[in-house]
Amino acid sequence: MPNLRQLEYLVAVADTRHFRRAAERTNTTQPTLSEQLKALEERLGAQLVERGNSRVVITAVGSEVVEIARRMLRDAQEIRSISSGANGLTGLLRLALPQTIGPYVFKHAAPLIQKTYPGLQLSVREDMAQNLPRGLEDGQHDVIVSPAPLRGADIVTVPLFREPLWLTVSADHALARQRQVRLEDIRGQDVLALAQGHHLHEAVRSLCTEAGARLRYDFEGTSLDMLREMVIMGWGITFMPGLYAARELANDPAIRVLRLQDRPVYRTILMGWRKASARQAAFLEMAEFFKSVAKSIPELSRPEVATAD
Repeated sequence: MPNLRQLEYLVAVADTRHFRRAAERTNTTQPTLSEQLKALEERLGAQLVERGNSRVVITAVGSEVVEIARRMLRDAQEIRSISSGANGLTGLLRLALPQTIGPYVFKHAAPLIQKTYPGLQLSVREDMAQNLPRGLEDGQHDVIVSPAPLRGADIVTVPLFREPLWLTVSADHALARQRQVRLEDIRGQDVLALAQGHHLHEAVRSLCTEAGARLRYDFEGTSLDMLREMVIMGWGITFMPGLYAARELANDPAIRVLRLQDRPVYRTILMGWRKASARQAAFLEMAEFFKSVAKSIPELSRPEVATAD
């Protein structure tokens, strides 16, 4: 029988289609990963991976084995979770969340986590929001934090907080000189957004449709920092998450962050975990912890404020 480490290597290669990135993800060296995959193929008597000069292809047999491997790795993690503290926040807990949320929430949460849960070994990974549900379902993560919607028949979700989205313009933009800005004021404006696939892209696209603004597909940012620079250069206006805006834009003289007076806009941030997990009570406790942390962050909205999800 193959061992779990070999299956982990195989799944990593299937996900990344790249031996070096798979080795980095599994915290091993590329030669070790390659040797272990070859040993796995010899043990099973079948080729699982086609190794080319420029790409890696999973064979038909390999694809079937990968799906079984995902289930085995997920079940193995559940066994570890039960033995390390299924009834409380102790032992290893693997949390994943987007780059647009992680640094700003953890600035407040990290010291309290260490103090409140000394027996908890928290492993944190950042990833794009659209990748998080699959990583959760495949057993790569125990818990994820993500903007709504967070879909999946086997995922339990709990709302954590609502984060405002702020209209962001350059300091020399005409809207920067207005005392009040309304949704109708962005009609006909060029609006920038993160690339398609990001949750924030969909939120901004909906606002553009509602307001009659033009979403620019020829200039799509790959990060909030890139969007910021594009706004400063006058390529358009955008909407920024409140946590990022408060930390990164508040003291930038080249930027103005504005609130829509007639149309407050928010996104809901959720916590999710697998419905079949043995650590339901622990994850609910973790959700309550993050809710309490959110209440101490002034940039986050009150739960009763209407949203545009």
